[in-house]
Amino acid sequence: MSSKNREDEAVSNFRKYLQIPTVHPNVDYSECVKFLQFQAESLGLPSKIHYMAPKKPVVIITLQGKKPELQSLLLTSHMDVVPVYPENWTHDPFLAYKDAQGNIYARGAQDMKCVGIQYLETIRRYKKNNLILDRTIHVSFMPDEEIGGILGMAHFVKTDEFRSLNIGFTLDEGLASIDDVIPLYYGERTIWQFYIRSTGTPGHASLLHDNTAAEKLMYVVNKILDWRTEEKLKLSQGVDIGEVTSVNMTMLEGGCQLNVVPPQLSAGFDVRLAIGTDRSAIEDIITGWCHEAGEGIQLEVFKTNEQTIPTKLDDSNPWWLKFKSECDEMKLKLKPSICPGAGDSRYIRLIGIPALGFSPMMYTPVLLHDHDEYLNENTFLNGINIYYNIIKGLATA
Repeated sequence: MSSKNREDEAVSNFRKYLQIPTVHPNVDYSECVKFLQFQAESLGLPSKIHYMAPKKPVVIITLQGKKPELQSLLLTSHMDVVPVYPENWTHDPFLAYKDAQGNIYARGAQDMKCVGIQYLETIRRYKKNNLILDRTIHVSFMPDEEIGGILGMAHFVKTDEFRSLNIGFTLDEGLASIDDVIPLYYGERTIWQFYIRSTGTPGHASLLHDNTAAEKLMYVVNKILDWRTEEKLKLSQGVDIGEVTSVNMTMLEGGCQLNVVPPQLSAGFDVRLAIGTDRSAIEDIITGWCHEAGEGIQLEVFKTNEQTIPTKLDDSNPWWLKFKSECDEMKLKLKPSICPGAGDSRYIRLIGIPALGFSPMMYTPVLLHDHDEYLNENTFLNGINIYYNIIKGLATA
């Protein structure tokens, strides 16, 4: 098969994968699993399906190494994609339409079906070149990453099936970049989501009651939004978003009609704590604001996750040294960063396995979760060339 035909095959597989609507809510992964099993068969590789819960499959495709006793390499990606608003798309978001410039439009084109197929197409090249590497490589396709991975990676890392893979290092998703500098994520902020619940005097809205839920709630909300302003100022001073605590009020609840003072109001917040931030100390501060506001108002934690230890980018981490060596050889420009969001890598790092988030999508607008998400076919193919060298380096003892 010619180089051109191999590239056409890779792009075709990418587009077929994009056309499978593994979109939230109520994702059906069955068609996706069949597609991945077919890919494994076409590569002559074994695949295994592990169910973390009914209809929550984890797909593992394995390339055996010459020295299986060595720690293996995990190349992980996720099958699910976020919801779409088709009326705001130029093309059907699950058609994988390719325009005259080679831009492929589809939900998941950047986040992150591109990476999953790039892993497989990299391995396809190894097979065609009869290249057998020292370390075993496992390629994983996870469910539900976009909704927290609770029945995906979070559960999988606790299983005997995961432990049997003997993972030493993981590559996961990164982010597109508008220039030639590629973000490299070696850690993530800590998710902390909470409500401020306020109760107070109800009554007719024609009167001015004391101790209303709204007065007390707004006191605390304004304090939290002042905190947000302080963090936002850091961005204007050049601090990277991954090193700043993001604070956003995302929900308001309460009230039944306009002429009734409600007995209860709530505000919900999504906070991503910067590395090194003491969550307990911040919680104590907000609890103090609630006490200042008066009785009947409190902080209620909805969700938080353990703070992960960032992957080391120094001489103590041989995986990093190999990764960096391959990137230097290709003259790639990297920007080591703390990931502003939180992906499956956090569960890997929590059990002590180093992980890097890396998606080689240079000169590409960042469109994950956005309308008209796309990736150019040449950028996609160049990514395979980059992964070919990096994965080979990592899998060589």
